[in-house]
Amino acid sequence: MRPAPPSDPLSTTLILALVVPLQGPAGVLGPSCESAARLAVEELNAVGGVLGREVRLVTVDGGAPPARVAAEVEALVAPGAVDGVVGWHTSAVRQALLPGIAGRVPYVYTAQYEGGERTPGVFLTGETDAAQLLPAMRLLAESAGVRRWCTVGNDYVWPRVTARAARGYARDCGGRVRDQVFVPLGTEEFGPVLRRIERCEADAVLMLLVGADAARFNRAFAAHGLHQRCLRLSTHMDENILLATGAEATDGLWATAGFFETLATPESLDFGARYAARFGVHAPVVGSLGESCFEGVRLLAALAERARSLDVRAMCAVRDPVSYEGPRGVVRLDGNHLAQRLYLARADAFDFHIVAQL
Repeated sequence: MRPAPPSDPLSTTLILALVVPLQGPAGVLGPSCESAARLAVEELNAVGGVLGREVRLVTVDGGAPPARVAAEVEALVAPGAVDGVVGWHTSAVRQALLPGIAGRVPYVYTAQYEGGERTPGVFLTGETDAAQLLPAMRLLAESAGVRRWCTVGNDYVWPRVTARAARGYARDCGGRVRDQVFVPLGTEEFGPVLRRIERCEADAVLMLLVGADAARFNRAFAAHGLHQRCLRLSTHMDENILLATGAEATDGLWATAGFFETLATPESLDFGARYAARFGVHAPVVGSLGESCFEGVRLLAALAERARSLDVRAMCAVRDPVSYEGPRGVVRLDGNHLAQRLYLARADAFDFHIVAQL
């Protein structure tokens, strides 16, 4: 594959394609993703930008069908109209993007995902199953006696790969996955799924559902009365989904992530204050999924500054540690993945109460 035409070294602007969902089940997350990325850009520009260039975002709707997203992004990358790609979107979109942009421009993927991505030039800020899901399942097994699991996920690569891993994790925790169910993105009727959860007598449901699908499932789960005897654990839950769920349907709901809005560290509190000062107290809630786009912009900037270039090969050749301090504290690049602290939290109406660091 031919590399993208090099950006003009005399250009005073560095343009990033921000690929975030503006429609579909994940569309509920798009506003917080955009706001967090914009704050990162504005703060970088306030101190001179990246490599002396002002940073600007071009938003691409990552909630469209994957092939359409890939075509739109490649149309920006091929003529050199953008210098990099950053964003939160599904693994199906990531896999569609790779053939057209891998190796041409740096690509920072910010979503929590199934793990295993090693494509040169792809850098990942999101949590992965092995570091996040296994210790969370172990804690629920030890503290709540969870032994029988049922996995409920959307039908694409991330839930299916994670469900396979969860079978081994459950055995490691002295239990087993008794059933697994996959539903299309955009599912509205969960009656058959709830009946399967009942039949397998699950102690807990591993939720691998995206955005509005997760909120609809939570409401149906509570209406069916399952919340009275069955826990739920999600690796893909933030405060926006809690708001869409409704307080009455969050009892017994657990989540694991590298960031929560209620994380009471100096770095996270300072980030929250800056975000509120910039966008107002009624701005979209910025939980782990939206905040990941702030991390994505910051990581790309740190890589570019360390490599002294936006060239993918130069970034991949960097051997010195790449790290920065952000809302998640001091984080560093380990291979092509961001190493960070992870937490387990219990839903409390519209907020998360952090119970443990994993």
